Amino acid sequence: TLDLHLELEERLAKYVGMEAALVFSTGFQVNLGTIPAIMDRDDIIITDKEVHASIIDGVRMAKVLKSVQTRFYKHNDPADLEAVMSSFPPDPAKLVIVDGVFSMGGDIAKLPEIIPICKKYGARLMVDDAHSLGVLGGGRGTGYHFGCQKDVDLVMGTFSKSFASVGGFISGPKEAVHWIQMFARPFIFSASLPPSNVATVLACLDVLEQEPERVERVNKIGERVRTELRAMGYNIGETETPIIPIIIGDMMKTMQAWKVFFEAGIYTNVAVPPAVPAELCLLRTSYMATHTDEQVSRVLEVFRQVKDMVQIGG
Repeated sequence: TLDLHLELEERLAKYVGMEAALVFSTGFQVNLGTIPAIMDRDDIIITDKEVHASIIDGVRMAKVLKSVQTRFYKHNDPADLEAVMSSFPPDPAKLVIVDGVFSMGGDIAKLPEIIPICKKYGARLMVDDAHSLGVLGGGRGTGYHFGCQKDVDLVMGTFSKSFASVGGFISGPKEAVHWIQMFARPFIFSASLPPSNVATVLACLDVLEQEPERVERVNKIGERVRTELRAMGYNIGETETPIIPIIIGDMMKTMQAWKVFFEAGIYTNVAVPPAVPAELCLLRTSYMATHTDEQVSRVLEVFRQVKDMVQIGG
């Protein structure tokens, strides 16, 4: 660990409104290491059904190492979260884990409804803001987006999205972060993040703090694309962010649509089984502040062509 790492941790903690932060070599390692480290035997972990794979693996690790109890609740359904929470006795410690922005669907966790449930049942709340930082809350994440950051116990983030690098971090109370530093095996037994990557993240923090118009720009692009795709009759689910899925359903049509975009020089992420259920085959698109209006118009034009060529229904 160099002074550069410590500087980054201090700035990240301040940026997301936490007392302390700890930098990991990858974002995946953050969840894989943090979740088992903070849980104890017979504790309870409750997660949204559609959280990121790194959270799922972290929960599995905690189950093996600490014999924790684990349950999922229906995606972004606070009522089901409460039903699950109320099924447990009051004494065991409980941790609720959500994605701030869900990576495949682009929808936002309902923190204003989730937080009162956590308080009612004495649960801690961990938010994975991998896809929220640089986008929501003026760039500071989901808690700031809803004005409830002080009610979030732990915030996780990655550097491979808005920070144009690699790595990740966990942030929260000083005592909790220090505990994670001592007991998160993926942190202890991995090489530190290279200084060049750390410097990149620091530079990106400068940009986010000094050029807020970039955050405004990416959200403006997202709003435009969502509006126009819905007008065309595309099914884009419940997305509220610049992550915009096009849910096609039929795997062959999904692959055909992906091929049309690829040949037009436009890259989309294709999601088919086993990554998603067969009826939810989709193209995942995501947008950047640096995309020009002309580029966005070109993408939308290809969407118009694809809908007729592949015969995609709404």
